[in-house]
Amino acid sequence: MPSKVFSDRLLAVLSDDLRPQAARRLAAAEPVLRRLLAGLYGERADFDAWLGDLMASLGALYAARPAELRALDAQRAAQPEWFLSQRMLGYCAYVQNFGGDLNGVAVRIPYLRELGVSYLHLLPFLRPREGENDGGFAVSSFDEVDPALGSNADLDALTAQLRVAGISLCSDFILNHVADDHAWALAAKAGDAGARAMFHVFPDRDMPDRYERTLGQVFPQVAPGNFSFVEALDGWAWTTFYPYQWDLNYANPAVFAEMAAALLRLANRGIEVFRLDSTAFLWKREGTNSMNQPEAHQLLQALRAIVDIVAPGVLLKAEAIVPTRELPAYLGSAAAPECHIAYHSSLMAAGWVALAEQDTGVLREVIRNTPALPAAATWLSYVRCHDDIGWNVLRAEASADGGDSAARLARVARFFSGAEGSYAIGAAFQSTDPNAAHGSNGMAASLTGLQSAVTEEERALALSRMLLLHGLALSFGALPVLYMGDELAMENDYSYLHRPQHAMDSRWLQRPVFDQQRWKHRYDVSTVPGAMHQALAKLVRIRSRHDALAANAPRALLTDAPDGMLALARGERFLTLMNFSGQAQTYALQGVWRDCVAEQAMSGTLVLEPYAMYWLERE
Repeated sequence: MPSKVFSDRLLAVLSDDLRPQAARRLAAAEPVLRRLLAGLYGERADFDAWLGDLMASLGALYAARPAELRALDAQRAAQPEWFLSQRMLGYCAYVQNFGGDLNGVAVRIPYLRELGVSYLHLLPFLRPREGENDGGFAVSSFDEVDPALGSNADLDALTAQLRVAGISLCSDFILNHVADDHAWALAAKAGDAGARAMFHVFPDRDMPDRYERTLGQVFPQVAPGNFSFVEALDGWAWTTFYPYQWDLNYANPAVFAEMAAALLRLANRGIEVFRLDSTAFLWKREGTNSMNQPEAHQLLQALRAIVDIVAPGVLLKAEAIVPTRELPAYLGSAAAPECHIAYHSSLMAAGWVALAEQDTGVLREVIRNTPALPAAATWLSYVRCHDDIGWNVLRAEASADGGDSAARLARVARFFSGAEGSYAIGAAFQSTDPNAAHGSNGMAASLTGLQSAVTEEERALALSRMLLLHGLALSFGALPVLYMGDELAMENDYSYLHRPQHAMDSRWLQRPVFDQQRWKHRYDVSTVPGAMHQALAKLVRIRSRHDALAANAPRALLTDAPDGMLALARGERFLTLMNFSGQAQTYALQGVWRDCVAEQAMSGTLVLEPYAMYWLERE
């Protein structure tokens, strides 16, 4: 059927004043969208009818988009690299821990502005499953705020206030699964065949057992296997994560259409960034690990084309915790753009490896393997997040010297659990491979030695390690995101051990409630939280003034630094030097440079004390 027929289904819903702009966007994105969807679903007899209905649905969502958001769309479409600026800074928090509820988060907007935050990622705040819900990642409704955190009206008010403050709200959008009390799951349990088809359900163990031969396990200790028997279905549901999270069947076009519409409804509430959760798992294929399949990328590219048509001011962020070589696919290409942002989990993990080993070999290998970005795309850099540090993404880089990567990464994992005389206080987490390293949990301050520090010297070293990792995230060339509490050097929270629903999951170590007392001391550099806050805030301010630190500015790894150091050139006039060793290191400067932190000239041989960092600008 001609492309115009499908475009007309969308345009017919719009008012006369909206049609010209929509027609221009359709001319660019609709052929791409149609090609991608035909590749996924084109063999179905009802494909044309389904696609026509999808376009009409997109037209209705376009028409419903508030005028102020359409204006933002137009502004950002005219500046597609707006989010690559060195002035972009993210902050990630749980609503209940940061502000109590959505209105409480709004109260903290002045604090975020003071930090320089322009992007706020609030972890799941939509209505979750009753009871256990994987920290909110088991969603019962994409159209309702969790009543414990507020109302839809509160969300609308918060997005409006953030927009005025120049802060884009990021929401998790769980693409791979829904909770077992989602409306689709309830209907499937009640015998609705259409709802059952939204999921992967098998009448016996034949197909599940065949799939299991090549599948990994996300939570082998507390949720072994990838399938759960559901009595009401009289069958086995695919449940990659927990038995109460049912994987969606994207081979069914109805799933794609419903999820795309759900995302756009949230975008129309003012959410500007979507963290697309579990993107690697979207397509299932027997004989594989059912991760990173080509169809998963087609689905994401189709979702991007839809966003480009209806809400081009919105950003898509891929939560794909995969090896470095598999990351570029999630950003796509000029011909087939995918997500705007992808987590650089390899860089994050490699920074921690460098601390544990006091050697930057793995970190350098990650940087060498980091490919150039397509236009209007960026990595997301970070030090900690709500999840564990997964070491297995570094298997390739950890074996680049010919050694045993599993043994090497296992040593690192043991280091951060506090073994072998380590300064770190953390906890081991589950592994997808029983022969590989376990993940590691803990707040950054505890993992860098602050919690175990006894002397002032030990505390100073711990703070230097924390600042070093944040300096890497801020200077690498990415969109850096701070994790709530790290700017105040907050430590592990052990209260989860007293909550039966959380006690088996050590990720709750790094999910504390925002510490008001530490916050009150944020200006007092004689205190630990004040020293950390002020040093980090100064780096953020310095970064904002240097175009060389923008996400898309040139980056070059310098090879003349000793093994314990990292030397990174940003353009021709900016240099970052980082000592990941507990020993002093030297570096010979060529020419005269200005220390951007101490604001003094430097030349000749520079001595970097343990865990010291310099940001230098050529004089």
